[in-house]
Amino acid sequence: MEKVLIVDDQFGIRILLNEILEKEGYQTYQAANGMEALALLKEEPDLVLLDMKIPGMDGIEILRKMKEEETEVKVIIMTAYGELGMIQEAESLGALTHITKPFDIQDIRNLVKEHIKAN
Repeated sequence: MEKVLIVDDQFGIRILLNEILEKEGYQTYQAANGMEALALLKEEPDLVLLDMKIPGMDGIEILRKMKEEETEVKVIIMTAYGELGMIQEAESLGALTHITKPFDIQDIRNLVKEHIKAN
């Protein structure tokens, strides 16, 4: 069973993504902040959905630390802001792609399926 780590400080978004992805047959983990996300890397997720705007340690910093610990981790960034500079920086750090909030549920399903299967 493929594993997806959901990293977002907004409880409602984590619950929504968790429900969607569990129905698709994925095992999910949730983190509300960078420290939780880094601790959950030990679960060896196949894919990480990472919000960029998280208080404390932002998405770019979390992504940097994830890549230091596990260079092969696959990450899709989520941003409500569509900030081009942040998206480009995340992709230069190895993020596969991005999705802008509010997102379409089917778009999330398709992105996760596409990038989890691309091993």
